[in-house]
Amino acid sequence: MPEQMFIQTPSRAWLDLEQFPGAALLPLAEPVPEGSIHLLRLKAGTTIPLHVHPCPESVYVLSGVIETGGITCPQGTFWCTPAGTQQGIHRAVTDVEIIMIRLGKMGVFESTKDAS
Repeated sequence: MPEQMFIQTPSRAWLDLEQFPGAALLPLAEPVPEGSIHLLRLKAGTTIPLHVHPCPESVYVLSGVIETGGITCPQGTFWCTPAGTQQGIHRAVTDVEIIMIRLGKMGVFESTKDAS
């Protein structure tokens, strides 16, 4: 029988994302092959450009305020993005922490052209 897994997040090391200064990731689980559940911290002012993932993604704002696609999302906001859908620009209005669930491979991060 499988055993439960417990992660004490305060004692885990966060991974700085060199591609996005001000962003750090904490992997938690792989719910499906090549999928991921992870925490993402963004310092106020950090941006992630328009992009697409080949899998669906769900996001919940644990703390702070993030803007995505021009929508302001405070603590307690949840959103889903279908596979292949352009998303972003994500901009941390304040320091923010979100939990992200991807149901498949993230793919190679390629930003799409910002039309603005």
